[in-house]
Amino acid sequence: MPSSQLPLAINIGIFATAAAGVWFAGSILALYADTISDRLKLGKAFIGLVFLATATELPEIATTFTAAIKGSASLVLNNMFGGITLQTAILAVTDALIVRGALTSYPRKPTHAMEAALLIVLLTILLAVCVAGEQPIAFNIGLGTVCLATAYATSVWMLRLYDEQGDWLPVDLPDEMIPSPNLAIDDKFGGLSTNSLLVRSGLAAIVILICGVLLVEAAATIAVQTQLGSSFVGVTVLAAATSLPELSTTIAAARIGAFTMAISNIFGSNLIMLALLLPADMLYRSGPILQTAGQPEILALISGILVTSIYVVGLLVRRKPQIFRMGVDSACVLMIYVGSVVVLYFARQ
Repeated sequence: MPSSQLPLAINIGIFATAAAGVWFAGSILALYADTISDRLKLGKAFIGLVFLATATELPEIATTFTAAIKGSASLVLNNMFGGITLQTAILAVTDALIVRGALTSYPRKPTHAMEAALLIVLLTILLAVCVAGEQPIAFNIGLGTVCLATAYATSVWMLRLYDEQGDWLPVDLPDEMIPSPNLAIDDKFGGLSTNSLLVRSGLAAIVILICGVLLVEAAATIAVQTQLGSSFVGVTVLAAATSLPELSTTIAAARIGAFTMAISNIFGSNLIMLALLLPADMLYRSGPILQTAGQPEILALISGILVTSIYVVGLLVRRKPQIFRMGVDSACVLMIYVGSVVVLYFARQ
C-alpha cells in the first residue's frame, strides 16, 4: 500500500524506524571503513571521499533519479543544490558535539584543502552554466553536465595521487591534539577477514539505501498530510531527512578519531552530487535539466561556495580560536547555513 494511503501515525512510525536503521547502518559502516582503510593501506581521506560518500549518497541517488524519470526537474535540482550547504554544516555540528578542539586542525595532509578547492572549482563551473544558460549537445543532454561528470572523475584521480604524497606537518599544532589510534576498533574486528568486512560494508550500504528511500518517502508523505508539503518548512525537513546518512557516518567517524575520513565524507558527498547531474540529465527527457535552474538554485550554489571556501581557510590556518566549543570556521559555516535558509525562504515567496 502506498504511504500516501497510510494514516499519519503509521507514516511517523515508518519515518522513525527508517531513521534508526539509517543511523545504525551509517555508524557501523564508518567503523568498517576505518578498519578497511588500515588493512588495505588506503588513506582515510580517500576512503571517506569515495567509499563512505558513495554509500551515504545511495538514498539520494535513488530519489534523484526517480524524480528525473518523473520529469520533476525542480525536485532534482533543489535536492542536489540545497543539500550542499546543509551537508557541509554537518561538519560544524560534528565539530561542536564531538571534537575536542577545532575539527579542521586535525588533518595531517593537505588533501582536504585540495578536495575543498576542487569542489569550489566544480561549483563555480556549475554556477556559470546556470547563469549563462545550458547548451544541449545531443539527446537533450547538456554540455555542462557532461563537463561536470568529466571534471569529477578527473578530481578523484588527482586526489588519489595527491593523497599518496608525504605528510603536511604543521609546526604549530600541539601534539596532544593529535588523536591517538583507536585500538578498540582493530580488536573488535580482528576475527573478521577483510573480505568479510567488505561484504558487511555492502550489506550496511544496502540497509542505508532501503531505509533512506523509506525515510524520504515517509518524510514527503508526512509533509503532505500535515499540510506542509508545498511550504518551505516541508522542503527543508525533506532535505534534512536526505542528509541523515551523512550525519550518522560523519559523527561515527569523528567519535573514533577518524577526522580525516569524516571531512572527506562530506566533501566527497558534495562532489558526487555534481557528478549525478549527468545521469539525472539523461533520465530527464524534457531537455537539459540545468536549463530549469532559477534564482533559488543559484543562491544555493553561492551558499555552497561560501561555506566550502570558509573550510579551505580553516584547513590552512592551523591554530584558530573556538566559539561555543567549535572552531571559528565551523561557527561561520553554521551562521551562513542559517542565513541561506532565511534567504531561500524569502526567495521562494
